[in-house]
Amino acid sequence: MSQWAVWLIVALGVAGVIFHPFGMKEGYPALAGAAALVAFGLLPPRAALAGVGQGVDVYLFLTGMMLLSELAASQGLFGWAAAFTARAAAGSAHRLFLLIYAMAVLITMFLSNDATAVVFTPAVAAMARAVKAENPLPYLLICAFVANAASFVLPISNPANLVVFGAKLPHLLPWLRQFLLPACIAIFATFVLLRFSQRAALRQAIEIPAERPVLSTGARRTGVGLIFTALLLMGASGFGFSLGLPTFLASILTLAIVRANPWPLLKHISWSVLPLVAGLFVMVAALDRAGTAVALGGLLQQVPPWAAGLGLGLATNLVNNLPAGLLAGHALAHAPAATTAAALIGVDLGPNLSVTGSLATILWLTALRREGVQVTAWQFLRLGAVVMPPALLLALIVK
Repeated sequence: MSQWAVWLIVALGVAGVIFHPFGMKEGYPALAGAAALVAFGLLPPRAALAGVGQGVDVYLFLTGMMLLSELAASQGLFGWAAAFTARAAAGSAHRLFLLIYAMAVLITMFLSNDATAVVFTPAVAAMARAVKAENPLPYLLICAFVANAASFVLPISNPANLVVFGAKLPHLLPWLRQFLLPACIAIFATFVLLRFSQRAALRQAIEIPAERPVLSTGARRTGVGLIFTALLLMGASGFGFSLGLPTFLASILTLAIVRANPWPLLKHISWSVLPLVAGLFVMVAALDRAGTAVALGGLLQQVPPWAAGLGLGLATNLVNNLPAGLLAGHALAHAPAATTAAALIGVDLGPNLSVTGSLATILWLTALRREGVQVTAWQFLRLGAVVMPPALLLALIVK
């Protein structure tokens, strides 16, 4: 009975994260689920605290990346890049699509997929207004799909990468040998399929913005800080160091270089992400004690790696990729490297099927609503069913 109770509480907690009942922030249902597990005696308090402690590296990583992203937005760096891209498109809707896609890939690679969803989406919306695009949706969709498709190019491209591997996160060169080709295939396949699906909308006429973008001093300093951060994290990854503390320290150093007031930035950061991750760590600790991770690990090791990746890719759309990644990380602690690699690709790329698949997509929907754009779950699912499965299968095949 206790095992069923754990599953029920975790299911309700994850459902709350995905569906935001009563307009709740993502973190509250996760914390409520974690608290319920302790309150009903299903998880000892010490085990719950140990679960929270396992996420320290992820908390630091997320905080640093969110600070850097908000700083880039507040200093106008993304706005300048958006205006520059709009002029570079030279009145071509197809060229603008390609340029936005390339920018989204770079931002996802070096600032994580959440930055693409949260900060780059408003910049793309502003870009669409600047070129007077009648239908901005093809350009906004890029932010959601690239946030997942490009999220395993580097270890720093997605917090889920840290969650799946934990302390066993591969060094940079082994990571690139394992994931660079599948990531490139996923990015290219997603581009081709997404562009094909939007071919009618991309026949629209767009204008060339008259105003020339100007890069401010703060934006230039922020750019230098971002380049330094990317080099620092690639170096840390190359030597096998944890990425959380270097990311956080680099964000503080960049704030000092820019001489920016941190308080306005802190108000705009989605702090609810941190208790969300903490709650998920606790819930996965309870599932682990209930034997779920062992059972799942045994199941995943009995099937070919591509099947494990495909199964987890589909599962992320039912339970979200962070809890799926956490559970997979526990389940595959002693699995062959090929199975773990396939699982990571499924956890990162699978969420492109539905709006519930990843935290980045959920945050993207929130950013869209602020811009007055609505995308229904059914609209996204119809498009995701075209874009995600071929990209995921191709990435798994070439792995």
